[in-house]
Amino acid sequence: MTDVVAEVSTTIAAPRSAVWHALTDAELSSEYTLGGATVETDWQVGSPVTWTGEWNGQEFRDKGEILANEPEQRLSYSHWSPMGGTDDAPENYHVVTLSLDEADGGTLVTLTQTNLDGSVSDDDREHRADFERNWATMLADLRSVAER
Repeated sequence: MTDVVAEVSTTIAAPRSAVWHALTDAELSSEYTLGGATVETDWQVGSPVTWTGEWNGQEFRDKGEILANEPEQRLSYSHWSPMGGTDDAPENYHVVTLSLDEADGGTLVTLTQTNLDGSVSDDDREHRADFERNWATMLADLRSVAER
């Protein structure tokens, strides 16, 4: 069983199609990704995904792979950032999964962060609140984009 490192959710007053569009449109994604990163991918399962931008005055280029693409239902990708100070190795990747469900007046979006190997490290436990705060900010920004 995969242990959850972090989990946040929000209800967006928009249909799943609008939320999905905001999630998978490269131009819109820079409006809600942390640091305003530019996302490059074709969103096909197995395809690479990169995020490039600047965070606290430092340029970054994060990378991962699309793991699931179920239109208007679930999007999942792996993610590794050299800014974390870890080696580019499978045990240092995490998995972000966004699930979209019907909700009164819109779409419930639930984001979970796990590790690629299914474990939770002491470092994950220590930074869980930070992860959840960052993801909650991202979901709030996604809400603003999808509700326009």
